[in-house]
Amino acid sequence: MSGCIVGWAHTKFGKHDGIDIETLIVNVATEALIDAGIAPRDVDEIFIGHFNGGFVMQDFPSSLVLQANKDLRFKPSTRVENACATGTAAIHQGLNAIAAKRSRVVLCVGVEKMTELNGAAIGEVLTKASYYKDEGGKNGSFVDIFARIAESYFQKYGDKSDTLAQIAAKNHSNGALNPLAHFQKDLGYDFCREPSEKNPFISGPLKRSDCSPVTDGAAAVVLSDRDTARGLNKSVAFRATAHVNDFLPMRRRDMTQFDGAAVAWHRAYAEAKIGVDDLDVVEVHDCFTIAELLIYEAMGLAEKGKGGNVIADGISAKGGKLPVNPSGGLKSKGHPIGATGVSMHVMAAMQARGDAGDLQIEGAEIAGVFNMGGSAVANYVSILEAAR
Repeated sequence: MSGCIVGWAHTKFGKHDGIDIETLIVNVATEALIDAGIAPRDVDEIFIGHFNGGFVMQDFPSSLVLQANKDLRFKPSTRVENACATGTAAIHQGLNAIAAKRSRVVLCVGVEKMTELNGAAIGEVLTKASYYKDEGGKNGSFVDIFARIAESYFQKYGDKSDTLAQIAAKNHSNGALNPLAHFQKDLGYDFCREPSEKNPFISGPLKRSDCSPVTDGAAAVVLSDRDTARGLNKSVAFRATAHVNDFLPMRRRDMTQFDGAAVAWHRAYAEAKIGVDDLDVVEVHDCFTIAELLIYEAMGLAEKGKGGNVIADGISAKGGKLPVNPSGGLKSKGHPIGATGVSMHVMAAMQARGDAGDLQIEGAEIAGVFNMGGSAVANYVSILEAAR
């Protein structure tokens, strides 16, 4: 790939009462450009990732980025959406613009404000990212979709409730060290394993601790071509990217595996000329704990049905062979839909540069990102390494 991340910004994820999406967008856009050492007038193109779907009334956000500085006026700015992979979709569009030599510097912003609605309304919005006539409305919610995935996996490979609790506990332990995370509390395995008044079953085998929280937040990255990046203070190069879409209806796919995710990972490995054993750290899309389990298998860490060994053997722990979600992942850091993919790239870029503070994985040089929309429908992989 010809693009590099040369600057970034990230709000704290959580509930931001009294702060609208315009403020979130302007703040991260301004901070990312300052971080990159790029003047607003030198931005060639803007992409903004925003799912919305009814979370807020403002449904035309592309020009809100221009509010960050008058020198952004008249820049082309486009909203990008691909369900929960919206943020990475915006970044990949920016990389495409650079690869086509249409742009030299691109600003990518991801944002979501989810908490203005009540729980039922939030669930209805999220279910729009499913095959609605089969999987939404009276047929259930998004947590019900992943509960069915978990039930199918359990029927095929045995009860994996222990595994899901271990994944949840790992990610909450990691998130406790992340000042940007929505949840910053180490819940422990016992809390995540046993149902309780504070951790009830939500759907099927999934408890509250298996589900990512409803979150507000924004993140931004500045991308440039390699020649421009050489003159800037920091640069994280894209060694490879891959984007794969699968069928939207779950009935057309095997629910016990993420086939599209596996194809995306293997295409990225081929482009980067590496294998899974060459990765030092990854940020993956654990919208529900069952998703992280299936991603272990899709990325080649384990054979089908054996993903539980990855967490049981400590491979995905912070001190393991391949730490997964040292940021806390979506489970602890939060999942503001449009911002999630951009956040994951910020966290991975920090790791590749050794800038992740208490979250840093010692010796990390090659970082992977996996962000998906829907139930592994839109699948994006990025592989990053520090260029300077």
